[in-house]
Amino acid sequence: MIAKSKQVMLLWLEGFLEACSLHRVVILCHRSRKLLLRTGQCFLLNGLIFLGSLGVFKWFVNPTLQWILPDPCAPVTSQDFCSYNGSYSFLRGGLLQLFYVFWFYPLYMLSFILSNIWYNDVAKYGFEAIEKSDLSSAETFRQCEVLASVIMTNAERPSGLGGVMIGIGVQVYSILLLTFFFMEVYLVGVIPYIGKILNFLLLSWMYAYYCYEYKWNFLEIPLEKRLEFFESNWAFFAGFGSPCVLAIFFLSPLVSGALMAILFPLFVLTATGSGPEKSIVSPRSTWKCAGLLRLPIFYVADTLSMLALSIFRLESLQHEKTG
Repeated sequence: MIAKSKQVMLLWLEGFLEACSLHRVVILCHRSRKLLLRTGQCFLLNGLIFLGSLGVFKWFVNPTLQWILPDPCAPVTSQDFCSYNGSYSFLRGGLLQLFYVFWFYPLYMLSFILSNIWYNDVAKYGFEAIEKSDLSSAETFRQCEVLASVIMTNAERPSGLGGVMIGIGVQVYSILLLTFFFMEVYLVGVIPYIGKILNFLLLSWMYAYYCYEYKWNFLEIPLEKRLEFFESNWAFFAGFGSPCVLAIFFLSPLVSGALMAILFPLFVLTATGSGPEKSIVSPRSTWKCAGLLRLPIFYVADTLSMLALSIFRLESLQHEKTG
């Protein structure tokens, strides 16, 4: 038991240190002007504009409205003046809500959409920069590229329309899986006493999977291999996702969203530059996690995804029969 615990802690620490290897970001951005531009755009939109707007709201707009339209008065003040102050408070609250509705929420949606587009570019340009860099992970990338070709050779996916339909089905299943897992992360947070701990752990796995998914997509590693490798190396990926969650866990939703949008491309690049999956096609007994049980992290999400797909399939068949 002590040996297992030590193995878990070492794997967790390895993942944590991998995520904190931000020197890779500096090197990769130095090697690729396109990557530097995309990363800079993420910082500009989410840091300067979004977080800057939150700062202006907190330290200028809100205090100004507080001064112009003060809170309800103290009991010693006259009743007439109190009624005016009550109206001021209501008016101030309405103006603050308008500020959220017409500025923060649209800006948040714009940031969310553009950032998700840019993250894919960040991973792509990061891959290109790795080939030019002197990082030790460049060799890892070349090994992974060879391994990916081996995986795809043995995938036995049919060519033509059948292969395209299978690819679309895998993408739909992947989207459902991550959607249900996100819902699971949210729901466990309301469990008394242990909810916050479970929420932190699941968030760590979720962000770690998102960071590595860009790389695995480029390497065309099959989904079943990704899940097997991820659930088998659960300690490593829990450590990798921890710095992501620590940066936002105790902040308000808007601030944490903006900060995560800034930090996420950095963690995507550290994941792109690392290579824990270089042994993904090797026997499981050769993995660093050998001896540890595979943890069914996605079991609930997988069950719900398969249920949703089966319901959709039944409805499609019924529609064809009635048609």
